[in-house]
Amino acid sequence: MKAIYITEPGKVEIQDIPKPVRKPGEALLEVLYGGICGSDLGSYRGTFAYFSYPRIPGHEFAAEIVEIDGNDQGLKPGMVVTCNPYFNCGRCYSCERGIVNACMDNQTMGCQRDGAFCEYITMPIERIYDGTGLSPKVLAAIEPFCISYHGVQRAGIKPGDKVLVIGGGTIGVLAANAAKALGGQVYLCDVPQAKEKLERSQTTFGFAGTILNESPQALEQAVKDITGCVELNGASTGCGFDVCIEAVGLPATFQACIDCAAFGGKVVLIGVGKQNLDFNFTLLQKKELNVYGSRNALKKDFLELIDLVKAGKVDLEKIITDVYPFEQAAQAFEDFSTKGGSMLKVGLDFTGIHG
Repeated sequence: MKAIYITEPGKVEIQDIPKPVRKPGEALLEVLYGGICGSDLGSYRGTFAYFSYPRIPGHEFAAEIVEIDGNDQGLKPGMVVTCNPYFNCGRCYSCERGIVNACMDNQTMGCQRDGAFCEYITMPIERIYDGTGLSPKVLAAIEPFCISYHGVQRAGIKPGDKVLVIGGGTIGVLAANAAKALGGQVYLCDVPQAKEKLERSQTTFGFAGTILNESPQALEQAVKDITGCVELNGASTGCGFDVCIEAVGLPATFQACIDCAAFGGKVVLIGVGKQNLDFNFTLLQKKELNVYGSRNALKKDFLELIDLVKAGKVDLEKIITDVYPFEQAAQAFEDFSTKGGSMLKVGLDFTGIHG
């Protein structure tokens, strides 16, 4: 079968490899559709923390069951499904406490182990979730929605909370949608290079507003304008956002979340990076900030969001802006890397390679 490999930063190849053979307790799946995640893009650029070369990328996908044993989940050949791609060890302290998404030896498909961007894969049956009739294109977007949804839930957003989401990519836009669904007044923020993407997201999803982060001063002024000004020691400052969500993975954007958060506010870190941040940590104490990490997602996140999308509460298809056939994977990665300011979610269509 054919598989997509990132062989080194900036290089994508399609290679021929053996078709997998399923073991007891596994299903053989034919991949139908995949989404290029921000972490896949980081792997392509050489900036992602959890990647080694060469590797098959991909953990956002939909597939059709080809072979499967009898099971108590009602899964059968021919069903279109999506999967939980975060493999936990089951033995570490986190797993023992049920925090399987933060397994100390976590191996996510396409990151620490080979991913789904190939014709066929095998998956443990317990990691496979019925797509309930959703299209493969939409099902492949459930996983990134889970990442965002899990992080937003960590913040405990209440109706009326002012929420800042820094990062106008897929994860940021989906986090903004999740926060909005919980009643938050959501503002989506990104740099000038992503202006077109910000405007499209605002038009499509109707957030409370957007912020163009042209400079630290511009961001500070936006916080004052949106959250109200107060006078402290002779200088005006913004009251700050109740919740700030970081969905980029850069030191500067994490610092911005800390700076923009209200006293007693919450900061959620979803973005993944590999650079250090040197900052005045006393600001966490001074503001009494609640800072949350958010990693991966849980089975309940997948099941809840499949139901939510099935019910028409969120139209995931609107985030998919560009689709490439499997054979053009190298072009898809290159375009996403160089034209990301206008591309929100890039999909790969695998159906053409199955004949």
